[in-house]
Amino acid sequence: MKTILSWSSGKDAAYTLHQLIKKGQKPDLLLTTVNKDFDRVSMHGLRNNLLKKQAEVLGIPLHQIPLAKDVDMATYNQIMQEHLENLKQQGYGKVYFGDIFLEDLKDYRIKQMQSIQMQTGFPIWGHATKELAHKIIQSGIKAIVVSTNAKVLDDSYVGRIYNESFLNNLPEAVDWCGENGEFHTFVYDSPDFKQPINFKLGKKTFKTYKPCSKKDQNHYNKNVKNTDWATGFWYIDVLMS
Repeated sequence: MKTILSWSSGKDAAYTLHQLIKKGQKPDLLLTTVNKDFDRVSMHGLRNNLLKKQAEVLGIPLHQIPLAKDVDMATYNQIMQEHLENLKQQGYGKVYFGDIFLEDLKDYRIKQMQSIQMQTGFPIWGHATKELAHKIIQSGIKAIVVSTNAKVLDDSYVGRIYNESFLNNLPEAVDWCGENGEFHTFVYDSPDFKQPINFKLGKKTFKTYKPCSKKDQNHYNKNVKNTDWATGFWYIDVLMS
């Protein structure tokens, strides 16, 4: 049975991959959702050429799922199912995810995979995120912060290296792995890369988002009621050098 790793381009996915490789379970495919309107990794805002470069230096094939910038959950689920069913026909039977503690998200993934009879794996699930953050850094994975939720982190945090100094400067309420969506990263080097990815930083931009519908607003957390998730994000453009 061939396996897939849900690849975000960030540190949690890279550490998940690192753990799988150490166990002799290197996945056969990387799976990433991409904003087809901007040709960038969804939420991270990373240029597609850098995503492809990651797959190249990892030596793992990449499967991209293109999504519109304003896709609703119903359409998202339909597109994901179509792609995964196609991959299942090609012999893929299990998908690994780098989730850490969001129970609703984990349950959602399991349910979606079970609907097409595919298995799931969560190699770093349940780790204390402060401890995990140190382990990611100590493993040799190198990343920069490419986007932040402006409600909790201002633009001074984008473009910074994900290291001990960054962690020590985070506000107390911000998770050290950004598991609540506080920030996202781009991994430019790893023990599993054939070579580091050379890059340079471009301009910072601010963008706002809101749910496509009231139903989407509380999709993952059924216990949260009447919450406005419309928010702004800071991004920094990363360019191949």
